[in-house]
Amino acid sequence: MAVLPIRFEGDPVLLQIAVPVDQFDENLAALVRDMFETMYDAPGRGLAAPQVGVGRRIFVVDTAWKEADPDPMIFVNPKIMARAEEEAVGTEACLSIPDKSFDVSRPVWVELMWQDLDGVWQQGRFTGVQAICICHEFDHLQGLLITETGTLQ
Repeated sequence: MAVLPIRFEGDPVLLQIAVPVDQFDENLAALVRDMFETMYDAPGRGLAAPQVGVGRRIFVVDTAWKEADPDPMIFVNPKIMARAEEEAVGTEACLSIPDKSFDVSRPVWVELMWQDLDGVWQQGRFTGVQAICICHEFDHLQGLLITETGTLQ
C-alpha cells in the first residue's frame, strides 16, 4: 500500500467528469487500498479517485474512524437514485483545497446504487454525515469542487 499524492485546486483532473470503471481486478483493489491509506493519512473522511489523479468513478468513505471503529466503504460507479428534498447547510473541508472551509447545502439523505470491488451492484440509503460525505465525493466524480457548490467561510 502507498500514500498517493493528492491533487490540489487548479489541477485539471479535478474539473473533469470521471469515466466508469470497467475492469474489476487486482489493479482496482490496489488503487482502493492506496486511496484508503491516503485518506487516513491526510486525515480525511472521504477521497475520490480524481483527487489522486485517477479519472475513474471511484470513491472511498469512512465517516466513523476518527471517533469510533473504522467503517470503510467503497463506491465504484455510484449513481444517485434519490435524494431528500430537505437540505441542511453544513461546514465542509476538502483535501484538495487545504486550509479553507465552505458552507454547503446537502440533502439530509441520499439513496445510491454502486458496484463493489467484484462488480456486484449494491444499494443503500445514507443519512447525516455519511450522506454529506457521499455527496461531496460524488461531486468530485462530476468534476465539481466545493468552491462551486459552497460559500467560503
